[in-house]
Amino acid sequence: MRRGMFLLVLFLLFGCHKANSTAKSPSGAADSQAKPKQPPLVQSVKLGPIDAKLAEKGEKLYKEKCTSCHRLTVRHVGPPLEGVTKKRKPEWIMNMILYPDWMVKNDPIAKQLIAQYAAPMANLNLSKEEARAILEYLRLHDSQAQKKEKK
Repeated sequence: MRRGMFLLVLFLLFGCHKANSTAKSPSGAADSQAKPKQPPLVQSVKLGPIDAKLAEKGEKLYKEKCTSCHRLTVRHVGPPLEGVTKKRKPEWIMNMILYPDWMVKNDPIAKQLIAQYAAPMANLNLSKEEARAILEYLRLHDSQAQKKEKK
């Protein structure tokens, strides 16, 4: 009898804890229905002269991770990326690389792109350092493309 009572008390304690651990929104719905939390967005990117070594790392990452959907000069699954560093702020580019799910739900430019290309950008779970390397590669490419245009 004591053992049965002990098990009943344990069941009630852990059962109640589990039931209360699912947070509810004000409407009473589980939080899985709620708007996703804002990720730690990149607020500032300090740009200096192009870092060739970082750009080289970025080029490798770009070829490994990005070319299944993006080309530099032509439309593919996603938009062409040539000139992106001239059109968008570096913080926007970094956040799009790092948090595409959040960006397409919350950023007006990302929403416009999803409407135009009808394919959401995959979250590749890159680190900030990897995203920064890709940004540096895109900066290098855009710089070289701009020099060619002037000739």
